[in-house]
Amino acid sequence: MSKASRLKKQLWWGVAASIAALTAIAATPSKAAEAREELRQQFDKALKGKTVAWAPVWLGVLESEWTRVMKAHFDDYGMKFEVRDANFKSDVQLQAVSSLINEHPDVLVVQNPNVTLLAKELKRAMEAGIYVVQVNMASNTLTDAYVGVDARDMGRRLAKNMIADCGGGKGSGEISILEGEATAAYSLDMKNGAMEVFKADPSIKIVSSQPTSWDANKAGEITSTVLQQHPNLCGILSVWGPQAAGAVQAIKAAGKTGTAKIYVASDGQPADCDLLEQGGFYRNLSYRADTQGEAIVNAVIGLLQSGDKPGAKRTAYYTTPAWVNSKDDRMYCFTVPKDAK
Repeated sequence: MSKASRLKKQLWWGVAASIAALTAIAATPSKAAEAREELRQQFDKALKGKTVAWAPVWLGVLESEWTRVMKAHFDDYGMKFEVRDANFKSDVQLQAVSSLINEHPDVLVVQNPNVTLLAKELKRAMEAGIYVVQVNMASNTLTDAYVGVDARDMGRRLAKNMIADCGGGKGSGEISILEGEATAAYSLDMKNGAMEVFKADPSIKIVSSQPTSWDANKAGEITSTVLQQHPNLCGILSVWGPQAAGAVQAIKAAGKTGTAKIYVASDGQPADCDLLEQGGFYRNLSYRADTQGEAIVNAVIGLLQSGDKPGAKRTAYYTTPAWVNSKDDRMYCFTVPKDAK
């Protein structure tokens, strides 16, 4: 083969290779677009028409914010969303959850009032092929997903902060704990986490630890009595912000504002930030209910797309809390939209 022929052949192969490469490049975006469309189709197939049932303890400010976020997303995804409000009545909630399981939604989302009430029913739900997501207050029965705070860790954080202010001779060392529901996992775990830290410091004395049943009036009554018995009380640890509003009033009535300091674990309700800014709360360790709502949605859609059998795995979505020390930290409290129902 002559030099000219070889050069011509090389040139031909070069042109052919270039055309092939250009063809491949031109085809790639189309194939990628098809893949992206296929992914969306898979997403829609897994979610559209599916039913999510939500059984909260009641529809308070916190629960209403979770509900608002869930409904907005589930509506957008073409999913059905059912809500059963027990209005803080345990028997009503147990009946509602039992009824929902018999109706067989695709996913059951629950907020447990205590560690035992719904334990058997949640197990029954998974055995019936229903995914179960627990929110913030867990049961003794582990389910497909838990979304919420690490309450024990929050208790430790609050306790360390209190020791820095009340322990080691900086204060009287006298501390009161305002629990929530005595058998609620959230309250139990937070108290136990705090006690781990308090017990390690001999300067700290727990003078009272009582359940409030999440009620601000009861928290106020407890605090009034504790202040009468322990006028040098340095700090109050409240496992939940709203109930501590009663303690703020009791401290004010006793003339102990600024002396008896309140440290709260907050779900980010606007009123908790207000009380911090007004001096009612001394420290506020806050997580936001709206971001938790997003995590609940992610847990639900993750389960529906997983292909896993209900009860096969255990997944946790832990919320990261942040300290609210002043109005500059207002972003750690959520804002309820004006058009929220």
